[in-house]
Amino acid sequence: MSILSGKKILIGVTAGIAAYKTATLVRLFIKSGAEVKVIMTPAAKDFVTPLTLSTLSKNPVHSTFFDEKDKDAVWNNHVDLGLWADLMLIAPATANTMSKMAMGTSDNLLLATYLSAKCPVYFAPAMDLDMYNHPSTHQTFSKLQEFGNSMIPSESGELASGLVGQGRMAEPENIIEFIEKDILEKLPLKGQQVLITAGPTYEAIDPVRFIGNHSSGRMGIELATEAANLGAQVHLILGPSALKVDHSQIQVVNVVSAQEMYEAVVSLYNSCTIAIASAAVADYRPKDVSDQKIKKKDTAFSIELERTKDILKWMGQEKKNQFLVGFALETENEEENAKNKLKKKNLDLIVLNSLNDKGAGFKGKTNKVTLINHKLEIKAFDLKTKSEVAHDIFNEIKTLKG
Repeated sequence: MSILSGKKILIGVTAGIAAYKTATLVRLFIKSGAEVKVIMTPAAKDFVTPLTLSTLSKNPVHSTFFDEKDKDAVWNNHVDLGLWADLMLIAPATANTMSKMAMGTSDNLLLATYLSAKCPVYFAPAMDLDMYNHPSTHQTFSKLQEFGNSMIPSESGELASGLVGQGRMAEPENIIEFIEKDILEKLPLKGQQVLITAGPTYEAIDPVRFIGNHSSGRMGIELATEAANLGAQVHLILGPSALKVDHSQIQVVNVVSAQEMYEAVVSLYNSCTIAIASAAVADYRPKDVSDQKIKKKDTAFSIELERTKDILKWMGQEKKNQFLVGFALETENEEENAKNKLKKKNLDLIVLNSLNDKGAGFKGKTNKVTLINHKLEIKAFDLKTKSEVAHDIFNEIKTLKG
């Protein structure tokens, strides 16, 4: 999964020969999982058709404040477009448009939207060599960057005039790479190693049967995805789960038993800065495991169980600089039990959920949690999707870590 997946990207296209590259640019953004809308200056339509960009983006392309051919047309609100976007990219950015951006001129829909945008703005200059080298152009570059905009450097090569030099708009693949790297560098968990355990464990009785639970691993996977989207490098130790994980920042370690999960945690724990134990680890396992399938008999059958390794307790005992988060799934005396677990396991934060709350717990896509920190401060949340819960948990982690 790309860091751009799920992002809302607004592309502004201006009247330069490089506008033909925006078709590829839109396609690459869509391929990365982003949602794309396009605004064109009126003159840009001479270089690439709105129909092409609309077809590729699967959204209408706007170039004026309203459709002059339709008397009942809806106003294309530049404020709404600016607020919709997670990031705005102006590519190609001509000398004319950049000069207007620097001066605050607002004589078309693209410029009005740029001035209204609250999101990060990137611009990819494209012009001939002499225009690129003109002092006024470099002054414009500086002013736009002083405003907080990010410049995607032009590339050197053959230009439309026949000259060779700098001024070519960066190739679409390089623009995508630049934006992805820039986003990652600015993320709050950049450079952090996050360890997450998730899913159930299966404790073998024989080659066919096991002791397990109903955990799907979804909560842990959502936590791993949230951490990765915040820039962390994530190690996800995942018990048996039918769910798939697809993110370039997440390394999955598949395990089956509590012992395998413990060994994986031990190997990775010292290198992590944040550890979240969301797995539903079996507390007991069969003392003796048959190497052949146990045949059914008419008489009663019993299994002697022994304790598994308490992974979270070990993590609390071995904790140095890690921020340690645990989970408590309770059915009675919920807050009291969660607070006791917080202290006993030496946690910084515990996530409490109750099987008494409809929509919470195993299997589902929702959860209802209460967060209790090491100061015993309590924050209760309404029922939310597990992805939203993961967002709330990491907001609390960022606040407590400072």
